[in-house]
Amino acid sequence: MTTEQTAAAAPTPTSRAARSQPRDRRRGWLSFLRDVLIIVLVAVLVSFLVKTFLVRSFYIPSGSMESTLLVNDRILVDEITPRFSGYDRGDIVVFRDPGGWLPPRAETERSFLLEGVDWMLSLVGLAAPDSDDHLVKRIIGVSGDHVVCCNAIGQITVNGVPLDETDYIRLPTPDSPASDQLFDVIVPENRLWVLGDNRYSSKDSRYNQDQPGEGFVPVDNVVGRAFLTTWPFDRFGMLDFHPEVFAGIPEASDDKAEVPTPEPTENPLP
Repeated sequence: MTTEQTAAAAPTPTSRAARSQPRDRRRGWLSFLRDVLIIVLVAVLVSFLVKTFLVRSFYIPSGSMESTLLVNDRILVDEITPRFSGYDRGDIVVFRDPGGWLPPRAETERSFLLEGVDWMLSLVGLAAPDSDDHLVKRIIGVSGDHVVCCNAIGQITVNGVPLDETDYIRLPTPDSPASDQLFDVIVPENRLWVLGDNRYSSKDSRYNQDQPGEGFVPVDNVVGRAFLTTWPFDRFGMLDFHPEVFAGIPEASDDKAEVPTPEPTENPLP
C-alpha cells in the first residue's frame, strides 16, 4: 500500500471529532435529565417530610372563623412546636373531627389522573385535599379550666376571669353576648374547649356536647397550631392569638378556692 493510500484510509482527527459530537451531546442530555430527576425527587422527599412532620397547608372551607379567617383562605399549620410546648388558650388549631362534628359527606367520583395530581400537589403542600375532614377553631379552655357562659354582661369566663374578646369575635350586634348557648364545663385532662371567632355561626364545642366527646377535642386529634395566612396575597400575614385576652387567667388548680363561679345569665336567644 502506498503512502497516499495509507493516508486516505486513516481517519483524520476532524472526522473522529465529528463522529464523537453526537455521542457527547446525547451523554450531556442524559446527564442533565438525570440531574433534574434527582433534584425533583429530593425536593419532593424534603417537601413530604416537612409536610408530614413540620408544617402543613390547609384551606378554610367555612366562615366559622371570620373575620380572622375567611372562606378559601390558605393557612400554614405548625405541627412540631406544640409537641414540645403544648397548646395555650387563644391558639388557633386545626384538628380532626372528634366524631359527629361534621355532617356526612357524599363521596364524589374523581378520575385517576385528578387523584394522582392532587396527591402529588399535596406532597409538596400545594394542595390540601383533606381540609374538609378537619376543623379550625380557637382554644378557649385547656385541661382543668372551668369555662362558663356567660356573666352578667355577656362575657365568657375562664376560671372566674371574664374574657374581653371584642378584638377578634364577630357578633350580630355590639351588645350581643359572646355566645348564644349557655354552658358550664370543666375541661378534662388532655382535652380542649374550642370556639369559632364567628361566634353565632360556628358549630363548635358548644353545639357538640351531645356527641360522645361531649364537645371536647382530644389533644391527640389536633394536627397543629395555625400561624400564617398564605393566600390570598393581600391577606398574607401572621395569625394573632391575642395572648393579652387570656393573660390574667389563673391556673385551674389555683382558682377553685379563691374565685367564685359566676352565675350564668338566662339564654340570650329563644
